[in-house]
Amino acid sequence: MHSDSQISERFEAATSVALSAGRFALEYFGRAASLTVEHKGAQDLVSEADRETERHITTELLTAFRGDSFVGEEHGLTSGLSDSGTWVVDPIDGTQPFLLGLPTWCISIAYVLGDAVQVGVIYNPVTDEMYAAQRGHGATKNGSPIHVRDAHSLSDGVTGVGCSPRTKPDDLAEIMRRLLSEGGLYQRTGSGAINLAYVAAGQHIGYVETYIHAWDCLAAVCLIEEAGGKVSPFLADYGVTGAGRLIAGAPDVYDSLAALLP
Repeated sequence: MHSDSQISERFEAATSVALSAGRFALEYFGRAASLTVEHKGAQDLVSEADRETERHITTELLTAFRGDSFVGEEHGLTSGLSDSGTWVVDPIDGTQPFLLGLPTWCISIAYVLGDAVQVGVIYNPVTDEMYAAQRGHGATKNGSPIHVRDAHSLSDGVTGVGCSPRTKPDDLAEIMRRLLSEGGLYQRTGSGAINLAYVAAGQHIGYVETYIHAWDCLAAVCLIEEAGGKVSPFLADYGVTGAGRLIAGAPDVYDSLAALLP
């Protein structure tokens, strides 16, 4: 296992690389309409910006930490030493908003060691908002401490509701029916990582999704837990390469959030 100082080195690297990758991605964002785009599936797009930004992040992190493993949305798993940790990265979470010129996209970088996410960084380059956490050291937004919202019912704030091509329409409709019947409000930005960062910062009271990938949410898992929130056991259930359901929010509304899912 790494020492606390070694984890801190990776935390500093993650924030630095997120900033440099943000500048890199913004160059593509400025000409989003002319980018080469491919369809991975219905409403599931990948652009040259995604691939090149991931390549930039991979190069920076694995040059600094050669023994570590790396999981990226666009290029899959690169195995490191058997006792190393794993970087889990989404270079542009929110490709649809990115390509449409909307500001709700971000860079998500997590570092996993053992059975826990040790570092979580989510950076929105358009708004210059940096959400960052190291396990045991709390969570911050642009350097200031953040905490989940003091919420006791679903009517106490906004809930993020995720939706992917794998979400069944009937399931989404049932989630919305249950949430609205409890007096709740909802938002979907097109980026699960951003919605989850809002939970950590107390801007949303919670987030639910029936199917989300590890690279979209593991950084936020660290953020929300360090901000005093409660998160379903995603890492234990699905690992660093898997996908599945996620529930996250203020502790007192966690059970109500869980009850939203069919």
